[in-house]
Amino acid sequence: MGMQVVHGDITRMEVDAIVNAANSGLLGGGGVDGAIHGAGGPAIMEACRAIRDSQGGCPTGDAVITTGGLLPAPYVIHAVGPVWRGGGDNEEELLASAYRNSIRRAAEKGLRTIAFPNISTGIYGFPRERAVDIAIAAVRDSLPQAPSIEQVTFVCFDDENYQLYRARLL
Repeated sequence: MGMQVVHGDITRMEVDAIVNAANSGLLGGGGVDGAIHGAGGPAIMEACRAIRDSQGGCPTGDAVITTGGLLPAPYVIHAVGPVWRGGGDNEEELLASAYRNSIRRAAEKGLRTIAFPNISTGIYGFPRERAVDIAIAAVRDSLPQAPSIEQVTFVCFDDENYQLYRARLL
């Protein structure tokens, strides 16, 4: 059961599931969300619409799983991280919850490998160093309840996040 970091494009990861930094409406957006929907094709949006129609989206801190469409990964776990509002709005717990629920969704499907982007650190403005610490701790705490998961990869598109994860995981 290992954790690693790579510098690259999450849409190209050959894992059982990639995690999408989604919004609560599940209807796509910018950043990693837009890249995943773009690379995965319309099947992902159709699956997100079906979830939205049945349960009204996905609350902040939770996660849902869909097909990976045209992606190398057969599944996408859509995790909704918080918008940073200064730290007084339970943002840290909500971010940890998004990572924990992603691990839980992967374990429910018996998946072995999962790749995470940097949830909430882009347009949502979460301070990167705090986000890295929360992500690693939440994943580490969740793995004992997810025995099927053998490898967790944090995929960093930018060098700053890559260096932050690298310093903490090596």
